[in-house]
Amino acid sequence: MGLAESIRFSAATDIGRLRDHNEDNYLVDRKMSLFVVADGMGGHAAGEVASALAVRIIHEELRRDRDMIEVAGAQSRGARTILGLLEQAVQKACGRIHEEARVDPQKRGMGTTLSCVLFSGSHGFIAHVGDSRIYLLREGRIQQLTEDHTVYNELVKRGKLSKEQIERVAQKNAITRAVGVYERVEVDTLTIEVLPGDQFLLASDGLHGYIAHPAELEPYFDEEDEKEATAGLIELANKKGGKDNITAVLVRLGEGDARDNVRARRLALKRETLMKMPLFQRLSEREILRVMQVAEVIAYQPGQVVVREGDRGDELFIVLSGMTQIARGDTVLNEAGAGEHFGEMALIRAMPRSATVSAVEPTEIIAIRRADFFEILRKEHELAVKLLWQFLGVLADRLDKTSSELHSAKRELTAEDVTAEIFPEIEVDTTVPPQGTAG
Repeated sequence: MGLAESIRFSAATDIGRLRDHNEDNYLVDRKMSLFVVADGMGGHAAGEVASALAVRIIHEELRRDRDMIEVAGAQSRGARTILGLLEQAVQKACGRIHEEARVDPQKRGMGTTLSCVLFSGSHGFIAHVGDSRIYLLREGRIQQLTEDHTVYNELVKRGKLSKEQIERVAQKNAITRAVGVYERVEVDTLTIEVLPGDQFLLASDGLHGYIAHPAELEPYFDEEDEKEATAGLIELANKKGGKDNITAVLVRLGEGDARDNVRARRLALKRETLMKMPLFQRLSEREILRVMQVAEVIAYQPGQVVVREGDRGDELFIVLSGMTQIARGDTVLNEAGAGEHFGEMALIRAMPRSATVSAVEPTEIIAIRRADFFEILRKEHELAVKLLWQFLGVLADRLDKTSSELHSAKRELTAEDVTAEIFPEIEVDTTVPPQGTAG
């Protein structure tokens, strides 16, 4: 039984203590392994309409594309297709909600947040807009997979105000993106490789607004009964004030099989290898996941060429396991083993490879393509700043090394020749001795 087929889940929603109606909506489709939370906004119950429209239209769109999703989920490079279908579904919902608001003045300005996760094959596919959240529990560590699209978070990222100053901003909790307020919306998407035992929590802000730190969620992830866990989360939010509608959807993946266990070890190694690279060392867990989704692992057999001298390439390579040999012409220059990398300049410029790299033994290599790298830079602005800053550091280190090597070579060329002092010339008497006379 695969991970998606062994899913257990529970979902609950509550009006809270202060609201007179519930504008949250959620969707659970066990057969499609699809889970959605939406938190509507707008007067005269328009928020309830917006969130209901969002979950219904997204469900309809993805159900229509179900066969395509199943085929893409079984392919090693099908993630882009599924993410495209998710974003298309969100945009369809966005346009429909916007049109409803346009023709009905009482619904003008209505919209909704949206956090969605779809499981297919060995991956989870996320689409996200607004300030609902998706958390992941993996191997005892809880991390927030989505980013809040709020004024507060934008001010924190810009770093121009202290957190104490931001707390005094009147509209700090206003969301900066919503489905339906405009005809189209920018959608955050993410692919993650899922593992046996992974747990996902989808939560509206009526719940996570009372969670100061993800560690506070541990008792609910640890609760064996999913229904007890979601009921406990609703109770927690109500005890702390219940100022908004509260929704929680808890999803638990099965234990998997031996192949999943091998994949888990490989995924941990992949993450560890990326984290050790200077280019990615300062990234957060969510940002590393963003890089991991475009990092493809390729297997090479002994003697197989990875890159060939003179060919143009567009990939950065990091050796995951095994050993490679770097050669220029017939001369072997070096070897690169696990954790070492080559080809980083190909991420920013197209130029011929300066050497040939081939596998010495069975080898696995992580490849990151320029187009995928640029896509991250285009969509993730804060991550782009970090990556470009780190890239400058890598280039500076390379320049320092080159300058040092040139300086050493120059010093060797201009060094005084002291050979004569070590090996003084021996003077040879070339005069002919006088001939002896016969006695």
